[in-house]
Amino acid sequence: MAQKNKTVAQRLAEFAVNTSSEKIPGEIYDHAKTAFTDWLGVAYGGMNDPMVDKLIEYADEMGGHPQAAIIGRAVKKSVSQAALINGTSSHVLDYDDTLVSFFGHPSVTLFPSLLALSEWKDKSGRDFLSAYLVGLQVGATIGVCAGLDHYLAGWHATSTIGHLASAAGCGRLLGLNEDQFVCALGIAATQSSGLKRVFGTMCKPFHAGRASQAGMMAALLAQKGFTGPVDILEGPQGFFELFKGGVNEDVLGLLGLGWDVVNISQKYHASCHATHSPLEAALDVLSTAGLSMEDIDTISVHSSKMALDAAGNARPKTGIEAKFSIPFCVANAIVTGETGTQAFTDENVNQPDITALMEKIIVVLDPEKIALEAHVDIKTKDGKIHRGASDILQQIPPLEIKQDRVGRKFLDLCGSALTPEKAALILQEIGGLENRKTMRGFISEQ
Repeated sequence: MAQKNKTVAQRLAEFAVNTSSEKIPGEIYDHAKTAFTDWLGVAYGGMNDPMVDKLIEYADEMGGHPQAAIIGRAVKKSVSQAALINGTSSHVLDYDDTLVSFFGHPSVTLFPSLLALSEWKDKSGRDFLSAYLVGLQVGATIGVCAGLDHYLAGWHATSTIGHLASAAGCGRLLGLNEDQFVCALGIAATQSSGLKRVFGTMCKPFHAGRASQAGMMAALLAQKGFTGPVDILEGPQGFFELFKGGVNEDVLGLLGLGWDVVNISQKYHASCHATHSPLEAALDVLSTAGLSMEDIDTISVHSSKMALDAAGNARPKTGIEAKFSIPFCVANAIVTGETGTQAFTDENVNQPDITALMEKIIVVLDPEKIALEAHVDIKTKDGKIHRGASDILQQIPPLEIKQDRVGRKFLDLCGSALTPEKAALILQEIGGLENRKTMRGFISEQ
């Protein structure tokens, strides 16, 4: 069938089913392993959050077969519950990676379902990693087609696109044929939802787990012959028409020619990615100009609508709300210099030095800014204005630097769950993951 006569889902299926694992470059697998290291670290970091307790209690009440491990909990639940719980725990801290073409957080929607499914179905490390890469590429392609309007309309793309990415990754892992793969995308798309209105509540991390869980279910149902429409994306009243977006021939034409995993941006501050450019720009100004906190009269942060929609909370009251507050994140970074997980506590939100500096911060909508770029003007008490700028999504370090920074981040996040020796052994194991014969036992071994 000529490409022009195929639906978008059929073209995505053709790519996903026919891409050979052996032909994926080794460096691309290295990027995938770095992403997995980062994801596993944030999952360990979030494993004891109260919302994870609530989901485990729910799983206990529902029952089910012990098929896949819950990270850091020494228990097993059904693969469906494992995807939900591990997906949620890895997004609790809002410390996980982002991808600009995905308009959100890709790995938290893919690795939970793929890890659970790989354990249950006894898949190899290479199968696991290639399924991640394929699922990520399908999600990124749909994300570009959906476009910025999708996100600005109020949809949480981590959830909406994540449903489809998880279905694609799981479909690849299960070895679906092209027709089954198309149905899996249809089943996932009709479940797809997630509203940005919930940011700052337990529902946002839940989005990641639910997307991972629903995508897995879509692939498993498609394998059993459950059907869905072939034109779920571009068809009348389909995904693009209702959720915004449309067919982008340029990006579809690139399928199989490159891998978006190289553009993944890991986080080194434990807050919404929309807060990172402002705080990086502010810290750079202070360092470059040799200013102290006492020199500051006012700070003007100029950000995009996309950033303000996600992180425009001017007066957070809780630690989780503070993760979505540009004023808090900038003030906290200046006052404490600590932007890791321990910065986002209910007590820290009300620290007098931080709240006093927040009163001096003005956040301005800049219509010329599109994504997460920002510039900051710091006016000092002598009337001078010092400007700094940052675009965190364009400042992605080379792979070698990523590997080092992610490795150190992993060791820090696992400190309360694993001994340093055990954490180091996990990093070593991930380094050769593509050669592992089976993913069964990978988590329970830890």
